Amino acid sequence: MTKIKVVINEEYGGLRKFIERLPLSFLQSGEVVYSGRNLIKIFDIDGLKLNVKSFKKPLWINQVMYATFRKSKAERSYRYAYIIKERGFHTPDPVAYMELKQYYLLKYSLYISIHEEFDGMMRELQYGTLAGREDFLRQFALYTASLHEKQILHLDYSSGNILYKKNGDQYIFYLVDLNRMKFDKPISLDAACFNFRRLWGSDEMISFIVKEYAQARKFDEATCLERTFEYRKKFWDSFTKQYPGATPYHG
Repeated sequence: MTKIKVVINEEYGGLRKFIERLPLSFLQSGEVVYSGRNLIKIFDIDGLKLNVKSFKKPLWINQVMYATFRKSKAERSYRYAYIIKERGFHTPDPVAYMELKQYYLLKYSLYISIHEEFDGMMRELQYGTLAGREDFLRQFALYTASLHEKQILHLDYSSGNILYKKNGDQYIFYLVDLNRMKFDKPISLDAACFNFRRLWGSDEMISFIVKEYAQARKFDEATCLERTFEYRKKFWDSFTKQYPGATPYHG
């Protein structure tokens, strides 16, 4: 017994036929933009570009959890996108999500959003120096402080999940990969420092970000730096054991 659940943003109701056909068309069409644990494709529907993210089939125990009391990654991505936008921050427009269940177990889920073009992402800090980037990193630090003050915590706050557009001297940051978020809980100094651990860039760049962040939130600068670099070392030591040669900074 197979059951498909489709939830569509009413602003994009005209895409219903395309979305409902995705279980049959996804693998045969579209342009692959990411292929790894999950698969992301771009589809052009009458000039409107959509990102469609297919989440990896869950392990059996997770199929049970998603079928009973836990929301799927696709549903969380969709709902969290609304919350982020409602609070004045940016993420590509949520269009829809889809879940396919067999015998009440979740086998497959998709998240559909509007495809956007960006000027860059935080991954670019893996190369180059701090010099000339001070204003960019200051704006990023203040953006992160604002997120945290609004009690928005992205649990995968990594450099590939933070993109930006440039408008004159201003940088507009966007969050993606939204299925792991926390809301409406005060974000302490310790939680904030832990949140910085995955970011790419030199120690000098990270220090600059943390100092600006600490000033914005009136946290003790020395304590923020110490804890951030403790968490950062633990994370990257573990990550490089799993992926030899990986590094947050190439210079």
